[in-house]
Amino acid sequence: MSRTHCIAILAGDGIGPEVMTQTLRVLDAVEASHGFTTERSERLVGGAAIDDGGHPLPPATVEACEKSDAILFGSVGGPKWESLPPDIQPERGALLPLRKRFGLFANLRPGVCLPSLTHASPVKGELIPNGFDVLCVRELTGGVYFGTPKGREERDGETVAFDTMVYKKSEIERILRVAFTAAMGRGKKLVSVDKANVLASSVLWRETALEIANEFPEVELSHLYVDNAAMQLVRRPDSFDVLVTENLFGDILSDEMAMISGSLGMLPSASLGAKKEGTDLYFGMYEPSGGSAPDIAGQGVANPIAQILSASMMLRYSLGESEAADAIDAAVAKTIDDGFRTGDIATGDPSETRVGTEAMAGAVIARL
Repeated sequence: MSRTHCIAILAGDGIGPEVMTQTLRVLDAVEASHGFTTERSERLVGGAAIDDGGHPLPPATVEACEKSDAILFGSVGGPKWESLPPDIQPERGALLPLRKRFGLFANLRPGVCLPSLTHASPVKGELIPNGFDVLCVRELTGGVYFGTPKGREERDGETVAFDTMVYKKSEIERILRVAFTAAMGRGKKLVSVDKANVLASSVLWRETALEIANEFPEVELSHLYVDNAAMQLVRRPDSFDVLVTENLFGDILSDEMAMISGSLGMLPSASLGAKKEGTDLYFGMYEPSGGSAPDIAGQGVANPIAQILSASMMLRYSLGESEAADAIDAAVAKTIDDGFRTGDIATGDPSETRVGTEAMAGAVIARL
């Protein structure tokens, strides 16, 4: 019997619609070969929704997401809407409310540099001869970004600004369980990143990591201070498997990972909420790590791989279609190994085949 999953498709702005179109072609192909179907609700979000109805996150879009097993998100924003009031600009008016509405507390960002793309990484080739594959698990709804009190006031005749880094143990426990579970499905190595030599919240973080480790005896747990972690990611990125950290540190380290990977056009991400009752699957929102790239929108040259791999993460973490996800990941790797390149990852080598958005997706489909 065919398995059916409901997903909300929010293509957004800029290159979002064109890379989403190609991703849905890949989904069509993998559904046919792996015995499941997706019922898709396509809705407006971001600038496109503002142009249509005046708000970046219309009620119809939220309703479609509420009825779905997962959200496949494109990209939002662009110069056209930058002069709007901050609360209704595409990024702040759509992404943040979606994260809040669905309690998306765990951000998963892979940093992958395939062996055939090590030339694109700023890390010296001799340090990463076989590339690297790192997963950063970042706590998304706590820490200094959300802690209170925060504000500005006058003290002793001068202005003082203050923020509060605060974590409840339960918040730390749930993100660590996501990270340990992810490590179980990979190389069973987890690095917990903190600043326990300075911060009280990091002391609690490290204590809690050691406790949760008892639930996952097969996973090798180690600890790094955040400054050392930042250095080691540049010095030896291939030594990492999964790293987990709090919101501020994860914001910085995941961007560093993206930089050393060589191209944002290759990197997906997932934002996960609570597990669905009675399952090991999460409700989640899946999107490329890059932006809407309005400068190349509509030209058919954008790299669709990040969006395609975001769909793969959706299949793995929200829909339970791990074999289909594996097939997509393998097809993408084979496509790159066979020399297909969009402009962001091309070097000009004669052995490469320079392609656009549609042809890159077609090459992936041919290798499924």
